Amino acid sequence: MRKSACVALGLGGAVIAALAAGSAMAGQELGQPLPQRAPEKVYASVCGYCHGTNVGPIILGRKLAPALIKTMVRSGMNGMPSFRPSEISDAELNDLAVWIEKSKANPKEKGK
Repeated sequence: MRKSACVALGLGGAVIAALAAGSAMAGQELGQPLPQRAPEKVYASVCGYCHGTNVGPIILGRKLAPALIKTMVRSGMNGMPSFRPSEISDAELNDLAVWIEKSKANPKEKGK
């Protein structure tokens, strides 16, 4: 029983050390926010996973109001999950909402 507890503690320490090393390699200090991403990058890495791929509705080119976009992102609805400020910061969400409102339709996107 003692041996397995020591092994578990050793593995736990190794995991923590690996996470800390990965954080240092990424150039981010533990507990510090990531730099703000451009709205195009947020859309491509978060929104575009569903919107425009026949999973969620197409949202580009529809002139959706930024207030609606922000509410949907933070609250979710039906099949759309909500996204926390740790996933999309408030500043990123503000820029994203304006970018989506002003965007032109993307002919490569498919959906409803």
